[in-house]
Amino acid sequence: MSGVERDRAFLVRQATEGRLSQREASERVGLSVRQFKRLVRAWRAGGDAGLVSRQRGRASHRRMADDLRERICALLKEKYAGFGATLAAEKLDELDRIKVAAETVRRIQIDLGLWRPKKRRAKRVFQLRERRPRFGELIQIDGSPHDWFEGRGPRCTLIVFIDDATSRLTALHFAPVESGKAYLAALRDHVLAHGRPLTFYSDRHGIFRVNAKDAQSGDGKTDFGRIVEGLEIGLINALTPQAKGRVERANQTLQDRLVKEMRLSNINSIEQARTFLPGFMTRYNEKFSVPPRDKAPAHRPWTKTEDDLDLALASWEERLLTKSLTFSYGGMKYCVKANGPGTSMRGGKVVVHRFADGRLRFSYKDRALTCTAYGTYAVPDPAEDEKTLDVRVDAVIAAQRTSQGAAALAGG
Repeated sequence: MSGVERDRAFLVRQATEGRLSQREASERVGLSVRQFKRLVRAWRAGGDAGLVSRQRGRASHRRMADDLRERICALLKEKYAGFGATLAAEKLDELDRIKVAAETVRRIQIDLGLWRPKKRRAKRVFQLRERRPRFGELIQIDGSPHDWFEGRGPRCTLIVFIDDATSRLTALHFAPVESGKAYLAALRDHVLAHGRPLTFYSDRHGIFRVNAKDAQSGDGKTDFGRIVEGLEIGLINALTPQAKGRVERANQTLQDRLVKEMRLSNINSIEQARTFLPGFMTRYNEKFSVPPRDKAPAHRPWTKTEDDLDLALASWEERLLTKSLTFSYGGMKYCVKANGPGTSMRGGKVVVHRFADGRLRFSYKDRALTCTAYGTYAVPDPAEDEKTLDVRVDAVIAAQRTSQGAAALAGG
């Protein structure tokens, strides 16, 4: 007998012995007097055994049909291998027209050995920060390096922009590595779609701030910092990953859901993934975004042309002109084509804009210049950090395999 059934048997005996009235006993057990009288009749007919539920040991009337369970098991093993219970339940309903609860899927996965229940452990408690009230006040940004194609394509990084007020994805961009160029590409998509936000919230990577303690020259800003400042967007650096938990949790969700969605759609390259992302973002936002407390948007619309935005997003550096009107940039030597002797330009500063597609634009006092490349000079290899090291090593390995294959063909 269960604990509830033992309590009922005790009260029934009390009532039949006259120690309690049936009304008082029924109130203690939480039943109506009519239902309690049924228990009394069952106890007199069969003793304590008469109070045991007749359904015990029998299959539930709501039990899943065996053929349906077998079909779900086959799908979980093959089509949805590696899926979490919630996502698997969604896809079973969406793609296979099988409506089943996520917890039912989880129990089946545990029975099949496809899922191990996680041991709960005490988590460090962080003080929760209330969401910003308006859409566009604070955009959290981060890069997520991951094997997004599960070996079908190269490892790469997903740049994620998510709004703090609504948990809405505002931009996703796949790139080989987490770089300033990748963030600027995502920023371009964000501005064209929504406008300029008030602030960005990032980590303390060298893309966003100058981390060299002994830096003696410069304005103390990175290329990304100067560009967002020119767009009148604030840039705040978080002290800990937990401080920008909105985008960190989104990264975890995307590494689960987006990976599985791309597997089902047979996405195997960055180019295919970039085409796939807009539709995925729409579905993601419909499911996970929340309305802002204040419906007034904080974004400021971009009223200029796309070419003007490309110029605003271009990195720029200054170079001094020599007496012969030459300067060096990016491993190349350039000569300025001037109308006349150009003596007034000697010692002046040329501004070099580098666009995202590699184009260069030269200007002097806001006037475009025509320059001719006439030579090269040696430049050191760029220093790598922990986020770009794997890509460089993979490139060296690929080059080595190519050279070995060429040597094998030549030897054969």
